[in-house]
Amino acid sequence: MSTPASYFESMYRHASDPWHLAERWYEQRKYDLTVAALPRPRYRRAFEPACSVGELTLRLAGRCDALLACDRVASAAATAAQRTAGYSHVTVEHRVLPEEWPDGTFDLIVLSELLYYFDPAALDLLLRRSVASLEPGGTLIAVHWNHPADGHLATGAELAPVIARIPGLTPAAEHREDDFVLQTFGRPGPDGIRPPSPAEREGLV
Repeated sequence: MSTPASYFESMYRHASDPWHLAERWYEQRKYDLTVAALPRPRYRRAFEPACSVGELTLRLAGRCDALLACDRVASAAATAAQRTAGYSHVTVEHRVLPEEWPDGTFDLIVLSELLYYFDPAALDLLLRRSVASLEPGGTLIAVHWNHPADGHLATGAELAPVIARIPGLTPAAEHREDDFVLQTFGRPGPDGIRPPSPAEREGLV
């Protein structure tokens, strides 16, 4: 079964930022690499589930016209909302996924440090809903801690091939380190052609 809600509630009960996301150089560097891996300079509407206290949300805000972030822990979502209050185009909500998937479509979906909490059935549902709401030409980026951990049902190396097998996504880039795996995918257009690379987009090739 997926990691229970009580696990997350317990973590946030004892600390507003239990993973020290706003303090650790490891996290800051990983978030910077995540944003750098986005193949387009700007996105129309982005979705970031499991935003925690909004550290990555702040970085994504500068690359999006509209950004919806959410977390299943109400106190975490409240912290993220407070930290992004100066950005009128950012909305932070309390949602439990994959059940409370948002309406509409997105041209960017960011699944950062999230997927290893789901059992196979819930993971499959979340990924299929991600693809279904990702616009043609859009980007899906996924980042996963790559060490065994309490509450985690898989490592990044174990999750990477699972995502790659989901229909409707085209691999665009992959970055692997001992500590995490970062994958970027594109959603092909109606003609089946993959989204252009950054160099193709600027006419360099």
